[in-house]
Order: sequence, then C-alpha cells, then structure tokens
Amino acid sequence: MNIFDYITDILGIPLGYVMQFCHWLLSDYGLAIILFTLLTKIIILPIGIWVHKNSIKMVKIQPAINRVKAKFFGDSERIAEEQSKLFKEQKYRPMASLVPLAIQIILLLGVVAVIYHPFQYVFHTPDSVKTQIETIAIEEFEVDPESNYVEIGAIQAIKENPEAFASVYNSGEEGKAAIENAQNFDLDFFGFDLSLNPSKEIATNWIVILAPIIAGLSSWFLCHMQNKINVLQSEQGKGNKYGTMIFSVALSLYLGFFVPAGVALYWVASNIFAVLQVVLMNAIIPPKKYVDYEELEASRKELAALNSVGEKKGLFAKDPYAKREKADYKRFFSIANKHLVVYSEKSGFYKYFENILNALLKNTSVTIHYVTNDPNDQIFEIAKSEPKIKPYYIGPKKIITFMMKMDADIVLMTTPDLDKYHIKRSYVRKDIEYIYTFHGPTSTTMCVKEGAYDAFDTIFCVGPHQVTELRENEKLYNLPERTLVPVGFGVIDNLIESYKNMDKKPEGTQKQVLIAPSWQEDNILESCLDEILPQFLGKGNKVILRPHPEFIKRFKPKMDAIIEKWQGKDGDDFVIEMDFSSNRTIWESDLLVTDWSGIAYEFSYATKKPSMFINTTPKVLNPNYEKYSTVPAEIAWKDQVGVSLEMNELSKVEETVAELLNNPDKYRNKIEEALSNNIFNIGESGLAGAKYIYKQIVERQKSKK
Repeated sequence: MNIFDYITDILGIPLGYVMQFCHWLLSDYGLAIILFTLLTKIIILPIGIWVHKNSIKMVKIQPAINRVKAKFFGDSERIAEEQSKLFKEQKYRPMASLVPLAIQIILLLGVVAVIYHPFQYVFHTPDSVKTQIETIAIEEFEVDPESNYVEIGAIQAIKENPEAFASVYNSGEEGKAAIENAQNFDLDFFGFDLSLNPSKEIATNWIVILAPIIAGLSSWFLCHMQNKINVLQSEQGKGNKYGTMIFSVALSLYLGFFVPAGVALYWVASNIFAVLQVVLMNAIIPPKKYVDYEELEASRKELAALNSVGEKKGLFAKDPYAKREKADYKRFFSIANKHLVVYSEKSGFYKYFENILNALLKNTSVTIHYVTNDPNDQIFEIAKSEPKIKPYYIGPKKIITFMMKMDADIVLMTTPDLDKYHIKRSYVRKDIEYIYTFHGPTSTTMCVKEGAYDAFDTIFCVGPHQVTELRENEKLYNLPERTLVPVGFGVIDNLIESYKNMDKKPEGTQKQVLIAPSWQEDNILESCLDEILPQFLGKGNKVILRPHPEFIKRFKPKMDAIIEKWQGKDGDDFVIEMDFSSNRTIWESDLLVTDWSGIAYEFSYATKKPSMFINTTPKVLNPNYEKYSTVPAEIAWKDQVGVSLEMNELSKVEETVAELLNNPDKYRNKIEEALSNNIFNIGESGLAGAKYIYKQIVERQKSKK
C-alpha cells in the first residue's frame, strides 16, 4: 500500500461510518451527502471560530501595518521585521486562514474515497466478498479493473442484473448483505445519477455537464460572498480577491468534470454551508465591535498615496533607467561621511539651488551629493566639469525608501511637506539637519498646505515677511523654534543680473504689454479675457498673450477656442505666444498683466517695470491663512509693484494700462523700495546660504573630534 492509499484509508474508514449513518437516516444518497457535509462543518466549527477571531485580529492591526508600510516604504526587510512584531503583540497567526482550506482538502480526499468505494467504507463489506463482486463486474460487465470506478461499476451491474451475482448472494450472510446493500443503494438525486463521471459520460449523456457547472457557480458564490462579508477576505486587494476566485472556480470545474457527481454535490453543499458559517460568525462575533474601519480607511489612503507616486507603467513596460538607478542607489550608500545632500524633483529646480551651490564650490572644498528624480537633469552635464558635484538619479518611487535611509549631515531641499506624504525624514540618522529653500518669494501661509514647513530644522527665508509668518506659525501651533536664516532669493538675483546685462530696446520704440495669466481655476483666460482684451487692442501698443503652459496642457479645447476667436485681431500688434523656449518677450515688455502668477514679482523686481493684477479668485491652499496677523505677500505686494483691479473694476483696465505705461519713473522708484524692503541680501543670497551651510558642516566636524 502506497502512502496515498494509506492516508485515504485512514480518512475513509471514519468518514464511511458517518456516511453510513447519514444514508441509514435518510435513505437517500444525495441527501446523505448534504447531511454528511453539514455534520463535518459542525465538527470543525470550533476551528472556524478560532480562524474568525484570528482574522479579526489581522484586520484590527491592519491600520498599523499600513502605516508601517508607509513609514518604511520599499524597505521590505524592515517592514517584515515591524510586521512580525505586530503579529507577536496581537498573537496573530498568519497561517491560520489556511487551516480551513487544508481541512477541506483532507475531507475532500476522504469523501472521494467513500464515494469511489462504497462497499469498502459505507457497507463495510469483507475483502473476500468485495473481491468476488469486483471479479464478476470485471469479467462479465467489462468494468475497467485499473480505474477507481470498479465498486461503483459493480453497484450499477448489480442493479441492472442481480442474477449475475447469485453466487455471491448465496455464499452466506455477508455476501447476501453486500448484494442487498448494493440493490438498496439509491444513487439517484432528483433524477441525476451521482455515480456518473462527466469526463466519461459526456459523449453519451450531455446532461452530466451540469455537475461541474453547478460546482463552479457554487465556488463563485462563495468567493463573491466572502469578498463582501468575510472579515479578512473583504479587506484584501482586488488581486487577491479575484485570484482566489479564479483558482477556486477552476478547481471546482476540474473536480466537477473528472470525479463522480457525488463529489461535486459535496463541494456545492460545502460552499453553501461555508457562506452560512460566515454569516453566523459575523453575528456571534461582529468584526465592527473590534475593528476601527475609519482608521483602516485612512491608513489605506495614506499607503495608496505612496503607491501612486511616479508614472504608471504598462504591465510589461520596462524602466529604461532601472539599471542606472540601481547603480546610483548603491554608489550613494557606499560613500561614508556625506556632509551635504541636495534633493531635487526635476531639472528645472536647479535654479533654486544654483547660487548657493556655486558659492560653496567657489569658496569651500565641500562635496555636493546631488540627488534628482529626473534622469535628464542638467546636473549630470554640470557635474562633468565640476568634480565636487556627485549626481545621482533616483526615481520618484525609489526616492521614498532612499530618503528614509538617508545618511548625511545636511539635506537641502525645495520640496515642502516633509514627513507628511512620501518624502520622510531619515529613520537611520536622527541628527540630520533638513534645510528648506523656497521656490517662490511670496508668503508661507496662503498658497501652501497647512504645516508644509513644520518638519524642517532650518528654513532659508527670502524676506522679512517669511520670518514673521514662520515665527507666528510656531506660536499658533506650539511648534519648536526653527532656525530661520535670512538668505534671499537666488532666482531674483540672477534675473536682476541677466536683465542688467541684456540688450535693451531703443528708447521711443513701441510699448509692449504682456498678458501672462496663471493656470489656476478662474484665471484671466477663463473669467474675463473677453471683457478686458478689447481695452488693450488698437491703442498703439504691442500686446502679447502668453498663456501658462499648464493651462494649454490641461485645457486645450479652451485654448483652441481663444485662438480661434482672437488670433489675428489688431494685425501684427496682437500675438498669442505658444512658444515658451525663450523668455525674451517677458523682459522686453513694458508692462506685465496677470492675476496671481508669481512671475509678476520676478518681472517687476528684475526690470523695475510695473505689473497690473486682475484680482480673480485667489488660489488658497491653506484656508487658515487669515489666522495670521500679516497680509500674505501675494496680496500685499500687488500695489507695491503696480496696480491691482477687482473684478468689478474691469472697466478701468484701459486707463490703468495708460497710467502704468506713461509713468515709468514713478513705479521704478516704488519697485526699488519694495525690493529693498521685501528681499534679503539682494545679489548675495547664494553667499548667505553657503556661509550658513559651511558653518554647520565645520561645527559638526569639530563636535565629532
């Protein structure tokens, strides 16, 4: 006897007695199978209760697990370690959910054995009598001796031709009992022969195909209900849910097609009772009593936000930069004693670090480790001629783990919301100094999310307004005092210098007005272009409409409609500029018109020419900005560099434009005063930032000695 037969025999004997009892009680084989299934479910109900409680534990700690996955995103070893701790704390058994499945499979093996061998397990016929019956069935009725259907075939033969088995019947009480048991053994269930095997009978009896179909449907029903009401299964991802469903349905179809219909009936009954068991478990031990589903949903959203970082790739798409990223990741962490790391999201952000880095390169020996999410960042070209810059490409997804494992003295970045979303402070080194440098000169209260700068140790401030706001922010929210360094704004420094060195238009040439709206909701293009544009045209000035690139990308149909309506009006004196490769038209203009775009301050501070603002609906990311005593720079500075008009004052556009163009000296002096009052270290911002960083590096080195 092989091991499989041995296991089958162990299962078949006790299950056979159970089946025998069920058949004796009901005198119907199909109903006996259903009752047998119910009894087995009742017997293993304590295990079901244990598994249900264990599943509740898992869902209860799922918010903590999700937050572990978020905190250590991408670090599979650390996640596994923390998750294991949670399992131990809650006494959760990860493999417990497999116990019912294992029992189901074991029972299935026993049921198959009982159905295949009724003489052996149900009737308990002596081997000598069973052998006589099988011999007659094989020799006279051509039952295949190598198949599992010998005993079933023998029962069918006895029912059809009992006279052929007279020798067995007359051999004694045991033989007589065996033949009578076979004759009384009704394999019919609502007109369906439970002994039939669809794979063997389908050619002559197509109705047998119902067995696998009904078995498959019952498995689909079970999985569908578990996905909805099972405490653990309902919280699984779609991949797990539908993967389990596909496997279960496929297994059921297979079982239903290649085994007797009685086995399919057992499977159908088992699936239906399993659904009833889940309903019963939820009633006795309701998951909602133990699980905080609001917290679970919140943690799930946090994790989903991290998973959504970066571009979505096709199912079989390859990342062309994967090898490069892997090499740079390894190279970065192979270097010890990194003093300064700069993190940039894309190439265009280099301009916010440029002056500080150039001052460091010129005046110190500090090595700059520059990490970027952009594989085509200009820093790679710059580094070819500057050995003290070490550039690394780390993609938007990998940067999450990368930043968590950061090992450096100082991290300089222009990405707000540190520790709020996907970019976290290092859990490897707690003493890293995180420095934030702004990518705009305006307020810290209105156009950024609440708490955007809370996790930074040091902030390089553009002007006095930011210092005032940040100190007030610390008092309002009881935050620890951060180091606020008066640095300035390198972008404005460079624009001032570039404009100073740029060839200017000859005096007396045609005046030029640039309309450059933002792309936020209700910008000039959406809210009032048709009302104000006629007041610009036909006045002898060159007028250029320069939409924001993001507006064109997001709202192309709207832009197409604007072009169709206005292109060509006022001849060559009106141009809709769609080529953004050059900013020359900005600096050659005599007046800039916008709504809430920060380009106005760059333009006015660099050229000392005025800007005109149309006060459309403001962009407010922090609804609590009015808690602060200071008026946000986005609002306060408008009248310092030009004139702002409310939406009910649009009829004044023409006269306001004339006023601004005809009084350049008046506004030049006003703008110079505003620049001096609002921006620190004009022309020297890079040196101010570099001095602070170098001082911090030197002090850290001294403290280590």
